[in-house]
Amino acid sequence: MSDKVLLAAFRGDLLCFVHVLLNALDMHERGFEPRILFEGASVTLVAQLADPAGDFHGLYAKAKAAGLIEGACRACSAKLGALEAVQAEGLTLLGEMNGHPALGRYLGEGWTVLTF
Repeated sequence: MSDKVLLAAFRGDLLCFVHVLLNALDMHERGFEPRILFEGASVTLVAQLADPAGDFHGLYAKAKAAGLIEGACRACSAKLGALEAVQAEGLTLLGEMNGHPALGRYLGEGWTVLTF
């Protein structure tokens, strides 16, 4: 397995996304190179995670500060009304595949892609 691991989150379920954050932070501590990709409905979680009063803001802030956030899907952010929150967080908008991030690019660059 490659040390480069892309954790692509598609679900808009906050408790599922917590596992993405926990795994990314754990992998980082173990010397892997993890990156988190907000795709699909998960882009709608950005506003909740960015809220300092939110239950999981601390985990999100730690992952963001460690540079573990790859970015968010441009098309899904726009379609699902999350574009403003994604931009306010300064997350990179990815969209080289008809507005969506191309997972094939990551595979071609040697990344292991895990989907949630």
